[in-house]
Amino acid sequence: MMRIKTDIQNKPQIKISDSVKGGYLKIILEKIQTIICEAIKENLSDVSSVDLEESGKVYYMNGKNGTEYDWFVNDHLPVFMVFYNDENNLGAVKATVYIDGSMLLYLYDEKGKHLAKEIQTHLDINEEELLKFAVYLRCNSDDKKIWDSAIDMIENDTLPDEDTVAEFLDHRKYCEPSIRRKEIMNKLCVVSKKITREGWKVGFMLREELHDEEDSGWQFFAGDEDDDYINNVEHVELCKVHSIARIDPAVINHIDSPIGTRLIRISSEKFEEDINQPAFMEKWK
Repeated sequence: MMRIKTDIQNKPQIKISDSVKGGYLKIILEKIQTIICEAIKENLSDVSSVDLEESGKVYYMNGKNGTEYDWFVNDHLPVFMVFYNDENNLGAVKATVYIDGSMLLYLYDEKGKHLAKEIQTHLDINEEELLKFAVYLRCNSDDKKIWDSAIDMIENDTLPDEDTVAEFLDHRKYCEPSIRRKEIMNKLCVVSKKITREGWKVGFMLREELHDEEDSGWQFFAGDEDDDYINNVEHVELCKVHSIARIDPAVINHIDSPIGTRLIRISSEKFEEDINQPAFMEKWK
């Protein structure tokens, strides 16, 4: 894999005059497509249009979370993709536009099986314009039930009015639980080495008072540790909550539970309030 950071002089840029009354949203979309196509030409020189789905059309992949969710929770738009035209249909390019205008492209060769290059660039768009672009995509793809489709399906270029933008921003409230979970996921937790080293799933989890801003308050145990084990600092470690959620996704549903929560595992997928019952234990590896 090669990594490239474009310097300011070489950034593909979009400069939009304040006097433009309409059409610039389509220009942004077309510029994103141009950047992707040029990246393919420069970095996947062995790939021709016949190797790509619909000769290399760019798809807007809003079908998983939707434009609003990715904008508010993940700080970027749903990704733009170009796919290989074969039975595996793997990605040739994955491009992400972030809310600050930065753009990250992953390019894959070997029919999508190998990450060949990572490119960072930037769209020179101010915050207001990029927000309107996100609203434009929501209105003309999500609202019209156009999911994971080629961007030429997005035909309208009407500027979103103030009420539509305000509605979009108001919908952030529906994403608040996910935003909180994401924040917690990036904080630290205490975890038993029976989970991280021996491969047991979380059997018991509790959330205590936070020590600092980096602390999630969460402590995770396999479920059969005694006091002597827990009180030995050699038997526990610190890690990010998302590391535990990755190996044991069942904890995610409870990750924004309040301080004082104590949960015991009762099956492969379920936890319930701890009343000193034994934990259901099984391994994740």
